[in-house]
Amino acid sequence: MVLNRQRLLGVLFVAMATLTAVALAEVLRTVVFAVTVAYVLYPLRQRLVGRGLSRRIACVVSTGVAFVGATLLVAPLLYTLYRRRSELIALLEGVPDLVPITVGGFQTVVEIAPYVAAAETWIRGVAIAVAGAAPVLVLEVVVFTFLVYGILYRPRAVEAAVFGVVPPEYHDIPTRLHERTRQTLYSIYVLQAATAAATFVLAVAVFRTLGYGSPVLLAVIAGVLQFIPVVGPSILIVALGALDFLVGATGRAAAVLVIGLVVVAFVPDAVIRTRLAGWTGKISPGLYFVGFVGGILTLGAVGVIVGPLAVSLLLEAIDMLSEHVDPTDSVGGDAGPTQ
Repeated sequence: MVLNRQRLLGVLFVAMATLTAVALAEVLRTVVFAVTVAYVLYPLRQRLVGRGLSRRIACVVSTGVAFVGATLLVAPLLYTLYRRRSELIALLEGVPDLVPITVGGFQTVVEIAPYVAAAETWIRGVAIAVAGAAPVLVLEVVVFTFLVYGILYRPRAVEAAVFGVVPPEYHDIPTRLHERTRQTLYSIYVLQAATAAATFVLAVAVFRTLGYGSPVLLAVIAGVLQFIPVVGPSILIVALGALDFLVGATGRAAAVLVIGLVVVAFVPDAVIRTRLAGWTGKISPGLYFVGFVGGILTLGAVGVIVGPLAVSLLLEAIDMLSEHVDPTDSVGGDAGPTQ
């Protein structure tokens, strides 16, 4: 009877979760971000409670950290795309319309103007879209803040529901998935954010030293690109080198490729990621990249988090399956002596 009740409650939980996801489809990405951020901030909330703060005050402080962190992550990018779009367009306008290319005795001319015009149109379109979406973004920030506070205030509700449905002999499964989720989210939020901040600081110094007109703008872009695994800010460095080469600044093109790829693209990964390696989710860069790209293409912005997390949880499930496989049960194994 107890087992049947647990199964019924499990089916009810899945059904209600599905219904809620459908009803909240327009803010689903905000809900997902809020849940994952609360997951990461729960240890901070516990530490504040352990130091004598009330549960309510600890939740307020932790939610404030989430709000400030989300603002610092999103606001510079939106500001760059809307307020500083003219500087981005100015960089593109410096590219000549025609670029002659000579290889051996063969010479041709490549027309760059259509690509530059398309890039300018895209930048203006994004800027207009950002301005139009501002009221919606404000509402999503409010929803995000309330959700983070609510989850931190009653963090044991989901745990009690899961362990109430899952039989006691299987409690190790959600426990391991919980730990894997925590590691992966720390890897995405804490490690990536720290690496992006270091990239921004180093990029400002490099771009200012090389004489670029908008070093802070370029540094913001480099920091945001750090969230793209494998390639990261290398995209920006190579693009700047190509632009400098096209406008005839070959010396700065070589300098930004050499210095930028080392200082901006390589050093943050080599230093920050190495020091925070203990917080990674035990997922290789290649699989992380697959989860990142697949998540974005399938789910949009929320895929940045859900994609790598799904891959990481799949790997944990594979690990649990492999731990309970008897190697003597493999196909083609020892069938015993023949007569």
